[in-house]
Amino acid sequence: MIGLFALLHGRDLIYSGRHFITAVAITLAFAIVGRLAHGVSTSGAIAGAVVAFLMATRDLRMFWILLVVFAVTLAATRLGGSRKKQLRVAESDNGRSASQVMANLGIAGLIMAIPAFGLWRILALAALAEAAADTASSEIGTAFRGRTVLITSGRAVTPGIDGGISLNGTVAALLAAGIIAACGMALGLTSSTEAATVACAGTLGMLVDSLLGATLERRGYLNNDLVNLFGTSSAVLIAWLLMR
Repeated sequence: MIGLFALLHGRDLIYSGRHFITAVAITLAFAIVGRLAHGVSTSGAIAGAVVAFLMATRDLRMFWILLVVFAVTLAATRLGGSRKKQLRVAESDNGRSASQVMANLGIAGLIMAIPAFGLWRILALAALAEAAADTASSEIGTAFRGRTVLITSGRAVTPGIDGGISLNGTVAALLAAGIIAACGMALGLTSSTEAATVACAGTLGMLVDSLLGATLERRGYLNNDLVNLFGTSSAVLIAWLLMR
């Protein structure tokens, strides 16, 4: 993605001067803080730094959104740690790996790397909203007691099962997607209508993620990283269709 960005936006980088230096400094700080907070592993910090650099260089406001996503997902991950360990669904103490980071943020990073087009901010925000919604849904859904059902059948399942959804998790997903959309509007990245599209696409993408988990992942056709990647991709597609 860095190579693609340099190829397509290299001239802009040359003339950006101080902005480029600021982007590099912000990227390094983001990676270091994420690693020290154990939100990501060393490889995850490097992967996150790539996406952070693309966002900070292309539009600094998108980096602030990424920071909100990190805060929301880290807070959701930290909640109910003992219960998650009991259910054996707790994240590694080292944080998310590079593959997990790119599965959630790679699509948004790719959108930042390609040439400018009218909907790029909305599509990138939709991908980030889905990433926040999906993490909040799974983490909050397992952190608090409540009935969990399989999205395809409505049958009660153990919390943390692929494709399982709960009321707590779904509400958390709506809130997380709404927070990302609201921040995008507050920073002037979207209008109110576009923000509603971002929130809707992020939430629906989370449901697509759960559907893939209940079908293809449970049968071994996809792993969790690919499911997350397709989830963010579906949010982008939904946002594009809604904005047509």
